[in-house]
Amino acid sequence: MRHITKLIAGTAIGLTMAMGTLPVYAETPANMLVIANRIDDIITLDPAESFEFAGSDVSRNVYGKLVNFDPLNLDAGYEPDLAESWVVSEDGKTITFTMREGVKFHSGNPVTAEDAEFSLRRAVTLNKTPSFILTQFGFTAENVNDVIVADGNTLSITTDKKYATSFVLNCLASVIGGIVDKKTVMANEADGDLGNNWLKTNSAGSGAYRVVSWKPNESVTLSANEDFYKGAPAMKRVIVRHIQESATQRLLLEKGDIDVARNLNPEDVAGISGKEGIAIDNELRGRLMYFSLNQKHPELAKPQVRQALKYLADYEGMQNSFLNGQYTIHQAFLPRTYLGAIDDKPFSLDIEKAKAMLAEAGVSDLEIEVGVREAQERVEIAQSLQNTFAQVGIKLNITVGTAKQILTRYRARELDMYLGAWGPDYPDPQTNAGTFAYNPDNSDEAKATGLLAYRNAWDPGDMNQQVEAAVVEADRDVRRKMYEDMQREHQMKSPFAVMFQKIEQTGRAEAVKNLNLGGAVTAVAYWPVTK
Repeated sequence: MRHITKLIAGTAIGLTMAMGTLPVYAETPANMLVIANRIDDIITLDPAESFEFAGSDVSRNVYGKLVNFDPLNLDAGYEPDLAESWVVSEDGKTITFTMREGVKFHSGNPVTAEDAEFSLRRAVTLNKTPSFILTQFGFTAENVNDVIVADGNTLSITTDKKYATSFVLNCLASVIGGIVDKKTVMANEADGDLGNNWLKTNSAGSGAYRVVSWKPNESVTLSANEDFYKGAPAMKRVIVRHIQESATQRLLLEKGDIDVARNLNPEDVAGISGKEGIAIDNELRGRLMYFSLNQKHPELAKPQVRQALKYLADYEGMQNSFLNGQYTIHQAFLPRTYLGAIDDKPFSLDIEKAKAMLAEAGVSDLEIEVGVREAQERVEIAQSLQNTFAQVGIKLNITVGTAKQILTRYRARELDMYLGAWGPDYPDPQTNAGTFAYNPDNSDEAKATGLLAYRNAWDPGDMNQQVEAAVVEADRDVRRKMYEDMQREHQMKSPFAVMFQKIEQTGRAEAVKNLNLGGAVTAVAYWPVTK
């Protein structure tokens, strides 16, 4: 019998819709974009703290950065944004940015080098989950005033050693690189929190949109910044509604009550394909679906068990049925399109091989708990694993909850097993190597929750040194080979089973143009959209 525990969550809207009682929405106006998406993973809107998918979508549109991506030309890589140019010192350690003149925050305050200095120093000092993106360059709360320095209209950052310049700039293009309005933030500081509590639900950016409201598990509403330096957005308001069920998203799209449906399952995609007025977009994303094993569990820490469980996933069966068209089999920690990505697929469903490995490890009658977010395809993957695990005598108990509930336990290293997705933070191979294969301090006291290896209490051993060596390697071809070798070792010895890479199938009204979800490198941009 299947054992699924469902944590109580704020999903009344989705459940009501699934039962057929739909709220009444007016047809969307020509200057408003209404999107259905699962946004229950948002826990904060502060760019120094936000580290989830839906939160990245908000930040992408609200906060400018020193460098950023053109949503209509992602292949070009990072480009100037709030910084109009930069120069690198002879020793390669200092990058000096010249700020763009005339840009204003939503408050009307000018964007200055002092704001950029404050924002980056603040992110390091707060030391929230994504802070490692900056602290990996040697920035600390103790030295940040010396290594991130504004001088007139320029900002200089000095790293602890020479890195590839592209690596540093790619990191600054991530969410944590968002530049906040110092005056507004500090006016809302409380108890020395540098405005963190206020920024959880408010915004102080210079981007194309400002936050009107965030209602957890319900909606995010953004309004256009008419003074956006690239031009006022055509969509004067963007509303993202938390709609959990694919069938409900499809129905709302067919009725014209929403413009975009971002979580359609294969059946609903097939159901609306070819319908008048509706288009389906297919975009390869950087998101990987994986399961991982807590190395504090004495049985799951055995190498034979770790590998055996990787032979208990029905990769092809899932890809060709309920994941059809939306995920492609991928078994390495770098997504396709990244430098050093490999296409090796060493694992397939092999019940007998898994049995032999478990017997070798002396493991039988194992019972473990897997935590999974309340999303249809993830629950279905968990149920598939539950079925195949049972064939070798492993009882897999599935606990379903909101993203916040499950992630909180995962980061606290409480779950036996986690099933979920991981998306890159910047378009450089270090983004995933530095979390799947890096964990220099595995102690509970380290609280390095931004590292997936840490969340699973795994010490990668000499892979830590491999990651450190690859990130400073200047020769592109040598660096590519280092990541390829690292991934092949990781596939065989780590507690991670990477299974799939995301293909996002989005249903949209044909009238919606220039909607780019960000490919494998960034998040969705709303300001180029027209209707």
